[in-house]
Amino acid sequence: MMEQTQTSIAKKIFTSDAARKLMSFGALLLIFVGFSIVSPNFSKFSNIVGILLATSVNGILALGATFVIITGGIDLSVGTMMTVSAVMAGVIVTFWGLPIWLGVLGGILTGVFAGFINGVVISRMKIPPFIATLGMLYITKGLSLIISDVSPIYFNDTPAFRQIAMGSVVGEIIPGFAIPNAVMILFLLAIIAHVVLTKTLFGRYTFAIGSNEEAARLSGVNVAMWKTRVYAICGMFSGMAGVIIASRLNSAQPALGAGYELDAIAAVVIGGTSLSGGEGTILGTVIGAFVISVLANGLRMMSVPQEWQMVVTGMIVIFAVFADILRRQSK
Repeated sequence: MMEQTQTSIAKKIFTSDAARKLMSFGALLLIFVGFSIVSPNFSKFSNIVGILLATSVNGILALGATFVIITGGIDLSVGTMMTVSAVMAGVIVTFWGLPIWLGVLGGILTGVFAGFINGVVISRMKIPPFIATLGMLYITKGLSLIISDVSPIYFNDTPAFRQIAMGSVVGEIIPGFAIPNAVMILFLLAIIAHVVLTKTLFGRYTFAIGSNEEAARLSGVNVAMWKTRVYAICGMFSGMAGVIIASRLNSAQPALGAGYELDAIAAVVIGGTSLSGGEGTILGTVIGAFVISVLANGLRMMSVPQEWQMVVTGMIVIFAVFADILRRQSK
């Protein structure tokens, strides 16, 4: 009897959210230390800032994807929604000559609208999320090319736009190196997302829908409305990422975006969010985003070809999903 009790306690500890986050952070720390030993330049502050900056866009996309995946859905269009949002910001600021804040707002609202359409198609038309968001991927990809006339939109006449991502409100941490605003925005949005997911009715309904959609419906939850809101929130994060990447590159690149959705989903999965829905944390997603960035940066510094970097990332994603399956079976 005592042995069964101890085994039950051990299983609960192993399957807890805290344990999953601890394992994800431990993996991140192990990867970081390993690359630091192999390549001394890896741990230099300038390279760490580069990793933080590289994580900002993918991390913001992953925050939005976390909400969707917790509901048991998927959004394959986050990357191209980001692109069309960046293009719309470029059109408003560069082509129309309107103030930068209107360009930022326009870019974010573009993402919200695309996410809202995703939500309506999925919740009202009952089209599976994979198919609906795959269709939106092609729609937003095409619109980005049409609106921009297949040409990059540059912000050369509005240098202040670049300061949105590349400026620094906190100043230099050490002489010569400052933390870019893009990184601070990522952390701020992560805090807000965490509060929304854990402390609000929206967050509770998000988990409820992912855990058991039918039970949530029978409990009086307007599942269609809340799922639409979840996808709109995901679109909002994509819009923010679009503004950040346009500011970082000082241009809106209409051909950019495809492939970002895979990194975002990978970050969410590596961070411990279950693809079956009903479980997930924002902290885990942020850790997952850093795992991908640290891996990419470290492998690049070791001169590992990009195609092999993709192989390694894919293997880690498969392992993360397999670990989630084992964890669920052990409950």
